[in-house]
Amino acid sequence: MAFQLHAITTGKLELAQASEAAASIQPFVDFIHIREKQRSAKELFHWAETFITRGVPAEKLIINDRVDVALATGAGGVQLTENSLPLRQVRSFAKNIKAGCSIHEPADAAAIQGEAVDWLLFGHLYETASKPGKQPKGLELLQTTVGFSRIPVIAIGGIMPHHVQEIKAAGAKGIAVMSGIFASKEPAVAASCYRAEIKKEEKQIDEYCG
Repeated sequence: MAFQLHAITTGKLELAQASEAAASIQPFVDFIHIREKQRSAKELFHWAETFITRGVPAEKLIINDRVDVALATGAGGVQLTENSLPLRQVRSFAKNIKAGCSIHEPADAAAIQGEAVDWLLFGHLYETASKPGKQPKGLELLQTTVGFSRIPVIAIGGIMPHHVQEIKAAGAKGIAVMSGIFASKEPAVAASCYRAEIKKEEKQIDEYCG
């Protein structure tokens, strides 16, 4: 699979700001996650509908935790956490949407092999303001996690554009970015910078392979 770029809402913006940012970044990203843990299912439904109305393709939209909202809005998928319904139960009634799982240790990746999951979101990789005082996982643990997994691993946590090369070298199949995009004063510019770094790496690989 091509190296992916996921953008994730921060939970700190109002709907008007977040939907405007989402519409502006969607040409540069593979998926946009609505991760608003403090909001009700009704609010999340309204958020998803607004994002789609503003021009975000429904297939690019991923709803954090709430499978019901993802299905009700026709979103592309759901991101499951340790507090979500178990993946097997989700797949029993949601077979045709993408499903990602959030993990924190290599053992989590090993335990989930064989499940019908599209990606594993692993982090946090670097120091990040959203996880104050918590030790980052680092590249070595990312590489170990990739080694345990036949499922694509997407790295998250404190990732800046210049980190793309070393993350790809560790074997990850994508990155997920929160504040680096949605907290930027110019989200589209920020997203385009991440995409440019991904394309730069892809070009270097193509040139190396001839």
